[in-house]
This record gives sequence, C-alpha cells and structure tokens, in this order.
Amino acid sequence: MKIAIAQLNYHIGDFEGNLQKMLNTVAKAKLENVDIVVFGELSTTGYPPRDFLEFRDFIRLAEESIAQLTKASKDIGIIVGSPTINPVSEGKDLYNSAYFLVDQKVLHVQHKTLLPTYDVFDEYRYFEPAHVHKTVLFKGKRIALTICEDLWNVGNENPLYTICPMDNMMADHPDFMINVSASPFDYNHAADRLEVLRANVDRYHIPLFYSNICGAQTEIIFDGGSVVFSPDGTVFDELPYFIEAFRCYELDEVIKGGYHREQAKDKMTLIHDAILLGLKDYFGKLGLKKAIIGLSGGIDSAVTAVMATRALGKENVRVVLMPSSYSSSHSVEDAKALAENLGIRYDIIPIAAPYETFNNLLSDVMEGKPFDVTEENIQARSRGLILMAIANKHGYILLNTTNKSEMAVGYGTLYGDLAGGLSVIADLYKTEVYRLAELINKDGEVIPKNSITKPPSAELRPGQKDSDSLPEYDVLDPILHMYIEEHLGPDEIIKKGFDKKLVHRILKLVNQSEFKRHQTAPVIRVSPKAFGVGRRVPIVGKYLS
Repeated sequence: MKIAIAQLNYHIGDFEGNLQKMLNTVAKAKLENVDIVVFGELSTTGYPPRDFLEFRDFIRLAEESIAQLTKASKDIGIIVGSPTINPVSEGKDLYNSAYFLVDQKVLHVQHKTLLPTYDVFDEYRYFEPAHVHKTVLFKGKRIALTICEDLWNVGNENPLYTICPMDNMMADHPDFMINVSASPFDYNHAADRLEVLRANVDRYHIPLFYSNICGAQTEIIFDGGSVVFSPDGTVFDELPYFIEAFRCYELDEVIKGGYHREQAKDKMTLIHDAILLGLKDYFGKLGLKKAIIGLSGGIDSAVTAVMATRALGKENVRVVLMPSSYSSSHSVEDAKALAENLGIRYDIIPIAAPYETFNNLLSDVMEGKPFDVTEENIQARSRGLILMAIANKHGYILLNTTNKSEMAVGYGTLYGDLAGGLSVIADLYKTEVYRLAELINKDGEVIPKNSITKPPSAELRPGQKDSDSLPEYDVLDPILHMYIEEHLGPDEIIKKGFDKKLVHRILKLVNQSEFKRHQTAPVIRVSPKAFGVGRRVPIVGKYLS
C-alpha cells in the first residue's frame, strides 16, 4: 500500500482555494499510483475557523468541498478533515471530523474525541466529542483514523482527558494509524510532538502516518513537520517545517524501517522561520504587500525591519527615522546604515517641531507641572501619527516593533509605539531579540554592531536608559518567563533567588498593563504562552495589584 502525506497551507474560509489545492494534490497522487492521500484537520475550512462555524452557509460550503473531493476519489482513497453536522439535537451542532473517501463514496467518517480548550484552542465551544471509535478496512488493511489531539492522551496519562480513543480502536487490531492534524507551532512543540507521537507507536507497535498543516492564520503559526513512524518507534521521515510538502511512502518499507530523516530543531532558527511565515501569510492572505516601520537605531526595530524585508522583499518595506531632540546622533546613523544594508527606502522626519507644537498647545492644561511620562508619550504618539499618516496615504501596514519584555511590563505607549497592524517580535523577550539578531548577523553584519551593543533606550528624555526604571534584561526576563510561561506566583519566584520587592513590582506592572495588551496588534506566536488569544487574563483583576 502506498500512502502520501499532503502537508498544505490552507486559508480560513477560502473554500475554492483550499479545494483546488487539494484537487491538484489528488491528481498528483494518482500519477504516483498512491492508494491513500492524507490531508490535514479541517482542511476544507482552514484552521481555526472559530465563529465562522456558527454560520450555516459556512458549513454548506464545507459540505460542497467534500462533495467535490468525493467525486475526485475515483481509484484513490482521500482522507480529509472537515466539520460535520451533529444529527442529534442534544449536544453541540457540529463534529470535527475526518472523512475517508474512496471510489466516489464516503467509506468512513471519524469524529474527533478530545477537544482542547487550553491556550489557543477552544474546540469545545463548537464541537461535540465523538462517542464511537471504529477503525476502517481498506484494501485488506485495517486503519485507526484519528484527529490531532486524539493521540495526546496515550494510555489515559493526560489528566485533561478521561478517554483514549486509540485504546478503544486497538480492539479492532488495526494495522497502522493515520492522524490528521492542525498542530500549532511554538519553539518547544516540534520536539514535544515527536515524543507524544513516539509514545503512541511504542504503546501500540504499529506504524503512524501523521499529517500536519503548515501556514499562518493571523497570530498562530502551523509548522508542518508531518511525520511517519516505523512500528519500532523510530522516525522514518519528518517533513520540512514551515513549507508545503508532498511525500509518498510504501507501507512495507515503513514497517521494515531503517530509513531515518528528522528535521533540526534549533530554537532561534525555528523562531526566525516562524516569524517569516507569519509575516508572509498575514500579508499574502489579506491581499497586502507593503509594510512601514519606525526605525530608531535600536535592536528591536532593526530586527523587525530585517524580518519584514526577508519576508516581503526590499521593494515592499519602508522605514521612517524620527529623531527627537533627545536622540543621539549614532541612533540616526545606525538606522540609516541598516536601511542601506537592506536596500530599503528610508525617510527622516524629525519630531522636534510637532512635539513643541503639542507642548505649546497643551501648556495651559498642563498647568506648569514638571516634565514626566506625559511628554515622553507625546513624542511617541507624534511618531505614531506620522507613521499612520504615511501608511494611510500610501497603503502600507504599520508593523509594531515592541518586544515581549516591554509588552509585559507596559513599557510602550498606546497610540504611539504600540500602534500597528501586526506585532512582529512581541513574543520574544529582549534577551531573545538579541539572540535573533546574532542569528541574523551570523554570515555578516546586517544589523549594525552598535545597535546590538549599546544600552537599550527609548531616548525620550536626556540620557535615558531602560535600566533607569527596569532591572537588566537578563534579570527581568527570567522573572517574566516564570510568571507568564510557567505560571509561578510571587513566592515561588522569590524562592528561586530573586529580590522580593523587585518580583512584586514587576508582577504588578505586568497585571496593570493588561489593558494595553488588549488594544495592541495581534502578536506572532512563537512561545508556549504568547500575549493574545492563548492568554486570557482579566483587565480588572486584583491578583498582585
């Protein structure tokens, strides 16, 4: 038996585009004499469709896609994910299902059992869990067909769930497993996913064909990395990350094993490639082309500009240098050097004049109070106004350059430097931004050395440095990581050796800044816990306030 994995990039709601992509792949599979071609979870709709699933017309279009794929299944088996209507009035209206189509008929439909509701997932909002787990017989082979999370409760060891679908299916003595998936990326997930899949193979001692999707859906990245396991628990083949791929496998060869190809999993390389895909798909799927960035001469805007240029092309990226009266001369020179290194257009628009105008305009209502964060924010908002004006006039999308450390503690100005259509590096702590800059420069200086080595500063008042009001980032970032990613409380963090007053001050800043994060652009997710749909913290909450 010959099985093909089709690792494709789907577009939510683009039924025609998704269908055509799958039909083209089916035609290719037939030329390769494939017996079964396996697509991903909710391939007809794209994942995650969220509240589009509440539109009856949306479900109708998914059903039409299945009808077209059924017609195309002459002389081949097609496994494809799509929503199905629950015929029972009790329970949710839909199932998250995998169709097995063959010879222009529906041979089998398996619904998803384990419906995740953690982090970016909210599947139980829409879907009814499966209560029946049956294998399917095809060309003399019995197949256990599952969907994504259904393999993540190996032997009922995951405390989130009480059912193990594969344990139930093993009563039918399947010859191999097929899993259709939409498994999001984070920099740990590729390795973790392999271990979970290997645990299934080690438990059941049969081959596994796992087809994941790739592509970005706003902030969520899907990295692909589809994988085939031999029954001895070794990786037979792992498909590339972040790109579409199509590969065919002879079942007998997979059972025999011996071949081994696994992808490298360097953290910063994965992050780099994930951000590129996030940028490409955000612009491409929205029909956008051009980005604009405020370039300060610092490391955050420099890294953002490099990533945008690599993703969109130098002809589609424009940067604006907006020095204030407090900006150092080398900041302007560093920004210019970067723009020239990248070959992108830059403009220099000083903000001293608008800043002075606003100060004069507001002088009466300021009532002679001394310089403070108010004046700093006026400068940041002057820059935001300039960037948005150019974006509106020339059809650019403003890219936000804030990092996760700043986003966490609220060191950003609403309607100023927090403005933008997409937050490019806001899931990278400052120390990780430095590591990404090192990766960018590994084959030669792209980002000027001074942008990396100089002390970080917003340059909104004389001699300002980030360390004036925050601890050094190599102290701050571990505290933030323990609170945000590891969910440790203040006492637990203090026991790790951190100063009590500092910990309480930092965590208070994080919680008080929640209202800002609710108003900022979507954040490209690369960590296990990004600011956005996967982190739901109340704005008006008293914990640590």
